Amino acid sequence: MSTPDTTGSNDSAWGASLSHLPHHIRRAIEITPAAGTRERIIDITTLGRRTGRARRIEIFFYRAAGATYLCSGAGGAATDWHANLLANPNFTFHLKNGIRADLPARATPVTDPAERQAVLAEIVADLNQPHDPGTIRPTRLEDWADSRLMRISFRHRP
Repeated sequence: MSTPDTTGSNDSAWGASLSHLPHHIRRAIEITPAAGTRERIIDITTLGRRTGRARRIEIFFYRAAGATYLCSGAGGAATDWHANLLANPNFTFHLKNGIRADLPARATPVTDPAERQAVLAEIVADLNQPHDPGTIRPTRLEDWADSRLMRISFRHRP
């Protein structure tokens, strides 16, 4: 198992842009509304906030407003992944369905109300598309208002 990347405090080494990634990896992350649920499932390896040991967690990721996000979904209940990333924001983003890749990443909590509203509205609109009959519908924006939301930036490799 890969351990989270904890090096590189230089903020200029991180960015929401995917342009520095290989084409096939960039395409796998730049997911479209036509993508099914399976393509949105990744694992993250983060440090456990209590144990300090690497922990692998399965989660959905979303692309919205030109960035990549992790979101707890409707209801906004507390989650281990969110608490772990608050304590240790550097982690490994594992693409595992189709394209496989382990990417050094950093999580930043989204607290700005305007950004939260715009991103959650885009996520909910995407989930309400008729492309994937396996998803829970209808999804209402007001049910997602308290969701845990983290913006993901990826390390630019020299």
